[in-house]
Amino acid sequence: MARNKLAAAVVAAALAGGGIGAGVVVALTHDGGDDNSAAAATTTTATTTVVQQGNSSTVANGQLTISQIAKQDSPSVVEIDSTTSSGSSFFGGGSSQATAEGSGFVYDRNGDIVTNEHVVDGATSVTVKFPDGSTYKGRVVGTDSSTDIAVVHVNAPASTLTPLVLADSDNVQVGDGVVAIGNPFGLDDSVSSGIVSALGRQISAPDTQETPIDGAIQTDAAINHGNSGGPLLDMQGHVIGITSQIQSDGGGNEGVGFAIPSNLVKTIATQLIASGSAQHALLGLIPANATNNGGVKVTSIESGTAAKKAGLKVGDVIVSLDGTRITNAAQLRTLIAADKVGQTVTLTIQRNGKTETVKATLGNRPASS
Repeated sequence: MARNKLAAAVVAAALAGGGIGAGVVVALTHDGGDDNSAAAATTTTATTTVVQQGNSSTVANGQLTISQIAKQDSPSVVEIDSTTSSGSSFFGGGSSQATAEGSGFVYDRNGDIVTNEHVVDGATSVTVKFPDGSTYKGRVVGTDSSTDIAVVHVNAPASTLTPLVLADSDNVQVGDGVVAIGNPFGLDDSVSSGIVSALGRQISAPDTQETPIDGAIQTDAAINHGNSGGPLLDMQGHVIGITSQIQSDGGGNEGVGFAIPSNLVKTIATQLIASGSAQHALLGLIPANATNNGGVKVTSIESGTAAKKAGLKVGDVIVSLDGTRITNAAQLRTLIAADKVGQTVTLTIQRNGKTETVKATLGNRPASS
């Protein structure tokens, strides 16, 4: 399967519902809250909006209807408003502030909310609003720009905190029905639906390195500015990803949106809650799809890394990792990303016509801003 690498380009876009909004258009957009250009405030009162692209009648095999999912999960999806300081303003007289808006969802009963890093990037204050109208001051627990994942904590009563269930994103299939809930354009508690259009996409993180995020889920469910950080749900109402980016020529939904897979969300969120930061396993090589019999060919090895210490060489073809057959470079990166720093992995390689096995102890990928 060809992997679609998408480069981001950021421009300003207003969000309905007040304050300063943000978006990205032209090539790939961060769909909410990551740009602080000024826009005139408006006030919008919105009830739950349901955009149905599929059949909302009863679904077989224990699945829920779109309406049932909206009723079940909407109380756990929040609006996140962040304020940032933009430095000196008019004639050096103090500093100006800007606000941005995105979405998030309740991750646990302790008050942890998961969202996109670009929603709260540089925030000096964060406000979290629940669908029942209750509002709480948020504290940024930790962020990871290389995966575009962040955790915000609120001191809300237990009755308000109903965590969403995370599904195993490895079980998602193309054609599966999905539902997205969020706050596009400041329209609270909006629901859209569609299908999984493709799997294994590669999108760029909002860090300075534009670090690849592998395994992204592509969907045709309507995702717009302000959906950032909200959940993409399967037809049981379980989270399969965080809606993060859209590809658009005109700045709006054109049927191509991307979500960070839930398995990666769980890995990073767990670390952020525990320590405020995340580590990323590093093998230390650059792979390329091999032309014969699958596997990936080693094209470059970084000095001092796990790959170098394990004795891997340029030209080696990696055909399996811990018993899992490797078919392409993106798959290898995804599997390594799911492992832990310090974990020892077993690589089966082909070298000079022979099959060999090597073990590598994964290092820690340096953080990028």
